Amino acid sequence: MEIVHPHAAGIDVGSRSHYAAVGQGADQVREFGVYESDLQEMAAWLHAQHITTVAMESTSTYWQSQFTVLQQAGFDVLLCNGKLTKNIKGRKTDVQDCQWIQRLHSLGLLTGSFLPDQATEELRTYCRHRTSLLETAAVTTQKMHKYLRLLNLRLDVVVRDVTGQTGMAIIEAVCQGETDPERLACFRHGNCRKSAQEIARALHGNGRRDLLFALTQELELYKVLQNKIASCDAAIEQLLREQVGVDERKRELKTDPKPYKRVNKNAPQQMDLNQLAFQYFGGVDLLQIEGVSHSTVLTLMSELGAEGIRKFPTAKQFCNWLKLCPNTKVSGGRVLSSHIPKGSNRIKIALRQAANAIGNLKETHLSDFFKRVGFRKGRQAAVSATARKLAVIIWKMLTQLMPYNPPSQYLFLDEKRKLKLVQRIKKNIAKLDLKPEELGFATA
Repeated sequence: MEIVHPHAAGIDVGSRSHYAAVGQGADQVREFGVYESDLQEMAAWLHAQHITTVAMESTSTYWQSQFTVLQQAGFDVLLCNGKLTKNIKGRKTDVQDCQWIQRLHSLGLLTGSFLPDQATEELRTYCRHRTSLLETAAVTTQKMHKYLRLLNLRLDVVVRDVTGQTGMAIIEAVCQGETDPERLACFRHGNCRKSAQEIARALHGNGRRDLLFALTQELELYKVLQNKIASCDAAIEQLLREQVGVDERKRELKTDPKPYKRVNKNAPQQMDLNQLAFQYFGGVDLLQIEGVSHSTVLTLMSELGAEGIRKFPTAKQFCNWLKLCPNTKVSGGRVLSSHIPKGSNRIKIALRQAANAIGNLKETHLSDFFKRVGFRKGRQAAVSATARKLAVIIWKMLTQLMPYNPPSQYLFLDEKRKLKLVQRIKKNIAKLDLKPEELGFATA
């Protein structure tokens, strides 16, 4: 085969050492450590060997430091999926692995993975850390459920969310030593559906000290996690304002408020994500799409970035990267399978969650599409198909800077109420045959 990259190197990334190969000979392979001085030594050795491009595997997080050092040294670095660099059977050593990567890269048989820019990577670190904190807080909430149930305090039966206003007030009172059900029921919030009498019936506990101690510990841990999440939200907001503030055109962009978009409990509460996202994407309002929530937009901002989607020339390539396209296998002119390939990233998960929410809507363009597919193939296939449709819509909006314009406009609840009110007023005016002068309207 023809050599495409004559000055190519391959690196087998490891946890304790990295093997670099500049050719297929035994004297063309060297082992380097993982310290900063070792990485700089590798870059100097590659320069001495007249290497211009380097390919490496994306092994866990061990590749990131090496990738940064090589990029700063001026190399064209290609980060590859491990499936593409899998060695042939019977050859499995670190030396042979790096030589195999170098061989594939020199022949032009490797493709690089998507990598965001430095600003997006910084935002991604904050958002992924925030997701980790939310997952830990969810585990803590489950443990509070457990200890309340063992204490025979069936708060989960009378309250929808034990970490809401009513639930947290009652749990704090219990941890402070309050045992009277009537007094505990007085912490009921006015929006709670259950009455104070029914809540009191569910709060006759057994008073075990060990379970009460464990519940107190989990409550303190939950509060600490909520403070950490709030600090993370503040850091995300500051970073977004810094990135938006660099461009004067973005700073002047303004969008309409969207009170009909419900802010999820786990979404950032303090920042105006509607305005920040509109400025971040240069005037593209993704929240106009029904089913797309604040969490979905934040995921797109942190995983793709403002210009990351332009790395995909077509919407098909973007959907293929998300693994939302069927992997059709044909042999002998017959289709063997057409399933969606396994694996997912955070954007695919966010789009599938948005598609699932669209399936619960009524009288919208996307919900009609969801129901048509669901009627024929089931809800799971409808979620995948709608997620792919969302990906195409988002690609077109961000690459062509166009607004969301569905064939049939979706009206949210407050908009429907306003429209019905206007229609009822017009009907009454026509029924009573009222003139503009009688209504007090000035006419020319």
